[in-house]
Amino acid sequence: MNSSPNFRLLTAASVAALLLTASCDTTPRERQEAVREEARNIDTLANRAADKLRTVGRRAARFDSVSRQRNRQPLDTAAARTFASQLLGSYGDIEQLTPTTIEPAFVQFMQQVRTNRKQWTQRDWDYATALSRRLNSRFRTIRLDIKGRDELHIRALQTEFTALETSRDVKDLSDAVKDK
Repeated sequence: MNSSPNFRLLTAASVAALLLTASCDTTPRERQEAVREEARNIDTLANRAADKLRTVGRRAARFDSVSRQRNRQPLDTAAARTFASQLLGSYGDIEQLTPTTIEPAFVQFMQQVRTNRKQWTQRDWDYATALSRRLNSRFRTIRLDIKGRDELHIRALQTEFTALETSRDVKDLSDAVKDK
């Protein structure tokens, strides 16, 4: 049962209208007016809800448009190298990762993501995502030579990264559609 103030108001008004329309002490004209008044109240609430939905829809579309435009912009190669160096440290040369060094590279990457994610912009997340994709590609290339225990840990770290990234996207979308 919905307990929003508008719903409770609507329910109370509906009950009052029903009581009035079922009452033997009222005239048909009075009952007709009570039904009209209730219909106006419902229309007003529906119009307000539609306005809010329209506003939220426009804000969500604007957020999506900005995100798409940002994603069309290529990442700066120098900035990507700097980001890789910051997030991977000594594991920065992804193509040289071996079955024994890829798991520590993922651990280093996720430690840095956890540490820095709160102050990252969406563009920073774009760089981190590109780096994650490169790590995942290298992982797929050498996966058959990785110990099972390390592979499971890597998969857990990949899942954590996806969850953190998605959480940020949802937060940013939520912020974009909020009433300001």
